[in-house]
Amino acid sequence: MTALLEGCGKDNGEEGLVKVRVGEVTRSLFYAPEYVAIAKDLFKEEGLQVELTTTFGGDKTMTALLTGGIDIALVGSETSIYVYQQGAEDTVINFAQLTQTDGTFLVSREAVDAFHWDQLQGSVFLGQRKGGMPQMAGEFTLKRHGIDPQKDLELIQNIEFANIPAAFASGTGDYVQLFEPQASIFEQEGKGQVVASFGVESGHLPYTVFMTKQSYIDANKETTQKFTNAIYKAQKWVEEHNAEEIADVVLPFFKDTDRAIAIKVIDRYKQQGSYASDPAVDEEEWNNLLDVMTTAGELTSRPAHEELVDNSFAEQAAD
Repeated sequence: MTALLEGCGKDNGEEGLVKVRVGEVTRSLFYAPEYVAIAKDLFKEEGLQVELTTTFGGDKTMTALLTGGIDIALVGSETSIYVYQQGAEDTVINFAQLTQTDGTFLVSREAVDAFHWDQLQGSVFLGQRKGGMPQMAGEFTLKRHGIDPQKDLELIQNIEFANIPAAFASGTGDYVQLFEPQASIFEQEGKGQVVASFGVESGHLPYTVFMTKQSYIDANKETTQKFTNAIYKAQKWVEEHNAEEIADVVLPFFKDTDRAIAIKVIDRYKQQGSYASDPAVDEEEWNNLLDVMTTAGELTSRPAHEELVDNSFAEQAAD
């Protein structure tokens, strides 16, 4: 799935633009500002032509980045930490944050008038893939509410990401952790009810961030700055417009998504502050991420903020 700067599937072949190959971990309304930057020609204004490819999964996205298949990855910051832990010589640097909370929701199969977290005790919980940020944020939240996900409920986390909604719809689990738009679709179809937000519960995180190799930054500082400038412009546009206006701009990237669902999803993410208002990854967010990963047992060490984050481009963009 690839789209060029000039629009979703539209290429007017202009010369003189610097091409930047971007791989996004999935296609999601959670990344609305990215599509706004493309659709509103904000990259083009900066002299860039973005070739966007959906790389379908954190491992595949990072492999594409490390092997030179893409220039910039849009993926969770935890992937840069995993690469760091493996001793990569060419460090992967987080330089422009797009989302600042987890994007998943707790969906109950049965209608709930007043949800309390202790209702999960003894339930069958259909979670996300072990080691990924959704699962780590989910377990972090459960533990904050006094629930041990390994002992206090039956945790299922061996189902492929794409098959989780189908598994729940077919009867697996009392509760499921879902991204949008599937959570809202299940509500619309009467298959479940959103009862809590893991994004709200787990706090601000560098959840989805544009990152690249240090060697790319060293060789392409101007391009990295221009890219960050465009993202910041898109973030401000999203901040200043309502869900209906945002949906109408990004829907060409979501041919099979109902407009009413898209509006509901975008509004839900806006209301809980999931879209970052600027590209900087602050140290408090970074440390919260490390806490989440530590709780999940996924850290061998705690890399300092300045080792894997370069906010200089974000600071200049917002100046």
